[in-house]
Amino acid sequence: MSLDNLVGISLENVTPDAAVIGRLLSAVKRNIADSHVSEISAENRFDAAYKAIMQLANVALQANGFRTLTSKPGHHMTMIQTLSQTVGVDRQTVIVLDALRKQRNVADYSGDIVPTSAVEECVSHAEALLNLVVGWLRANKSELLENEKE
Repeated sequence: MSLDNLVGISLENVTPDAAVIGRLLSAVKRNIADSHVSEISAENRFDAAYKAIMQLANVALQANGFRTLTSKPGHHMTMIQTLSQTVGVDRQTVIVLDALRKQRNVADYSGDIVPTSAVEECVSHAEALLNLVVGWLRANKSELLENEKE
């Protein structure tokens, strides 16, 4: 299904905005930095890395002229599942990112402990996705990076 087919169902059209993209990328970098702070709990480190992944998926959608309808259930799942269409994330990575989403839900809604291995995996995927998204933006939508600092 194309992204255009999801408009009104789980997505809405937006005009890509370099200032918004810049703010989101700055927030991503702060969240990734926070995910490395060993003095806080594994759950909070995981949450920071997961939040960075969601912000990057949002950047990818917005750069392509879309945003999720957050009033509809499943907007996190939609953001992850559209990454293959927005910035070319491979299917296996989408599956892993969706598993991290499910782990986050279990931890948030049942209080389960997040193992260190899950934190490390989430941080690693957030960092890799940042590199992929920024690389895609440079190659395809460089005008949206005018506010981006290295």
